[in-house]
Amino acid sequence: MAKGNATPPIARRRANAVTLLPNVPHRFLRLLAAIPKIARRRQRQRSLIAVSPSFRPPLRTSEKPRCGIQSRTPSPTDEVETPLKPKRPEAEQPPHEEPAAAAGKYWAHRHSLFSLYDRGVRMDAEGWYSATPESIAAVQAARASPTGLVVDAFAGVGGNSIQFAARGCYVIAVEIDPRKVELARHNARIYGVEDMIEFVVGDFFRLAPSLKADLVFLSPPWGGPSYNQAPIYTLDMLKPKDGYTLFQAAQKIARNIIMFLPRNVDIVQVEELSWLCSPPLDFESEENYVQHRFKGITAYFGNAAR
Repeated sequence: MAKGNATPPIARRRANAVTLLPNVPHRFLRLLAAIPKIARRRQRQRSLIAVSPSFRPPLRTSEKPRCGIQSRTPSPTDEVETPLKPKRPEAEQPPHEEPAAAAGKYWAHRHSLFSLYDRGVRMDAEGWYSATPESIAAVQAARASPTGLVVDAFAGVGGNSIQFAARGCYVIAVEIDPRKVELARHNARIYGVEDMIEFVVGDFFRLAPSLKADLVFLSPPWGGPSYNQAPIYTLDMLKPKDGYTLFQAAQKIARNIIMFLPRNVDIVQVEELSWLCSPPLDFESEENYVQHRFKGITAYFGNAAR
């Protein structure tokens, strides 16, 4: 019975093969199905090759050109763009330290402040009304020893420091504003005395205990151009601290002190400063004029007084 019902081996294999064909795709059948697609793709490539090389299909709106330069025909309505000028290096940028109001008011006095102004002297807005006129600064510097060490406590844009250096002194120029220090260094370079000045960015009152010199020059801020509106200018009106505190800080550095003060200052108060030392310092005051105009009073203490 078993032999009679058994199927021959060859017939069984054929039955299995016929059963698998509908379920498992054959690679050869898939290749035959892909032949028409390959033929259509080759035909499309031949048609692209036949197009002229100068032909460029238009870009879609969502596509961007691959290179940054596109060639197009200019339209008559297009505006002509002015080419931008190359930006000059920072050192060659024109200075912007001269506000129109300040420059317009003090422009006529520029050469009295710096005789070499036309060679490129630079000032900020405050420098126009706070810089010591050059002729006065030269007279003040003449009281210093030619080889002495001078501390300029409020250097500003460098007017007094330059004149002390021109005298032959070595100057420590202290200024709390870094921008003013840059201007002062630039101006000292114009006068050829940059190597004689050590510029320090800092607060004079904090640096004073660690400084020693032969002479201290004090020209603190007077409070702006409105200082002359007061009938009498008292020492407590000086900035950033009163004149007594300022003078005591200078005494720790040297016994020889020069102060440049407003023309309406209380001269009695100024003379009293000499009594803060023991023994008292010699004192002398001097009125300073520029072209017959009263500009200020210089007070000399110690060996700076004659």
